[in-house]
Amino acid sequence: MGRIKKAAIVTGGSGGIGGAISRKLAQAGYLTAIGYNKGKEEAEVLAAELRESGFTAEAFRCDIADPVSWAEFLTEVEKSFGECELLVNNAGIADIGLFTDLTDERLYEIMNTDLLGHMRLTKAVLPQMIRRHSGSVINISSVWGESGASCEVAYSAAKAGLIGFTKALARECAPSGVRVNCVSCGLIDTKMNSTLSAEDLNAVTDEIPMGRMGTPDDIANAVMFLAEESSAYITGQVLRVDGGWL
Repeated sequence: MGRIKKAAIVTGGSGGIGGAISRKLAQAGYLTAIGYNKGKEEAEVLAAELRESGFTAEAFRCDIADPVSWAEFLTEVEKSFGECELLVNNAGIADIGLFTDLTDERLYEIMNTDLLGHMRLTKAVLPQMIRRHSGSVINISSVWGESGASCEVAYSAAKAGLIGFTKALARECAPSGVRVNCVSCGLIDTKMNSTLSAEDLNAVTDEIPMGRMGTPDDIANAVMFLAEESSAYITGQVLRVDGGWL
């Protein structure tokens, strides 16, 4: 008898990390909803590739900062796959620059995308999980949420908030059979970090004991561990994947 297929949502699923997570979840048998905002082509190509390989995946548009967009997204996902069993809050944006130069508009956009949007989306799917006494939420944060980064103040604050959200919600939901965990990413080889110069990248990797950037698969593997039954007694934890950097 095969495993019961469960619906998984990955926000920011068209990016490097989100794509790797979506691929591994689909390959593991999840009904995978690949959420995208601007990366429609990448998300649809990935979904088609997975379906051609015999897995279940579909791309859905989701602007996590827009309540109307993500509400429509949830409705469409439920029509296709049923209620969400696993939510991976991965979507994110970042700027590099002085905090004093950050406009209020951009500050709100970062906080809504990197923190508040994920809190709202989680709040929307939680009642179903609590009713079923089953479900898992995995938040994708950053080492900058743990230590803070100069010139990435708003991003660091949002990611720190995501860590606090993880720990508090895990305590609140544990009696209801719902687990909430977090993956704290180090320097990962993604488009977000492609703007760094070779000199800057070399300077950072020199500080990383393992001597390299992480890959999207490194993060996806951590997510898979937290998603599966092998971690059934783990909740409220921050799993740092950074090659020993911090």
